[in-house]
Amino acid sequence: MNTTANAAAQLERWQRFRTNRNKALATRHGWLTLTSFQWLESRPAAVDLSPGFWSTDGTTATLTAAAHDGLTLAETGEPVDGTITASLTNEESLMWVQFGGADGQQVVVELAMRADRYAIRTHDSGSPVLTEFDGVPTFGYNPDMVIEAAYEAYPEPVAIPIGTANPLVEGVHYSAGEVVFRLPGIDHEYRLHAEEEKLGALTITFHDDTNGESTDEWRKVSTPRPRVDASGNATVVLDFNRAINYPSAFTPYGTCPMPVKGNSLDAKIEAGEKQPLLAD
Repeated sequence: MNTTANAAAQLERWQRFRTNRNKALATRHGWLTLTSFQWLESRPAAVDLSPGFWSTDGTTATLTAAAHDGLTLAETGEPVDGTITASLTNEESLMWVQFGGADGQQVVVELAMRADRYAIRTHDSGSPVLTEFDGVPTFGYNPDMVIEAAYEAYPEPVAIPIGTANPLVEGVHYSAGEVVFRLPGIDHEYRLHAEEEKLGALTITFHDDTNGESTDEWRKVSTPRPRVDASGNATVVLDFNRAINYPSAFTPYGTCPMPVKGNSLDAKIEAGEKQPLLAD
């Protein structure tokens, strides 16, 4: 394949990636529909934006509602008339109950456990962030931002404490190793911590000098499983054109992980997703 044809194929693959990314964001009760984040208290209490009385004893979440509240179980559609309970482990979530709209499913209430505490988040499919969504703005495709990097795996993942988008929620980054590379026009090397995902793929959460200007405060980029040559050296393709925002770029109700200390690039990565244009 000649250089021109190869560049066209790369651009086409990126355009497909962008189309699929925007479709995934615009689901009926996805990240663009979050309208609240509320911790549950020990005593049953009303909450904002949802009927019923909610509480937790620390290990179990409890919801008490009457039939006229219009709540049904999100999984089965069964009406909630009385008291129901659910138990989660830390970082788990459950799309628990729903209500509202012509079909009774406009709002889904997610039960979540974060920082070993129960919380609820409301997902409203009528949110203007979703209804007025027209795709995430991006930089133009830049083939120079497709970087081949070395990957140096640790013998075992290392747990590193990190912050999250919610100052009351602490996180942990399980660093599987470091991605080592250089950027065009910059003479020094970068080493960024990577977390291993399904099937050996890697995710790198990073800061760069566009943050707070044209991009959100941090972004992430994923790579396929590292390739290992006959000498045992591992490499990955780090395509910053596929850098994406965390959900917390679209909503103040996310608990998304911040980058590990040191995962900062002293350069402008003008590739991938920009700061979203949110509805008022």
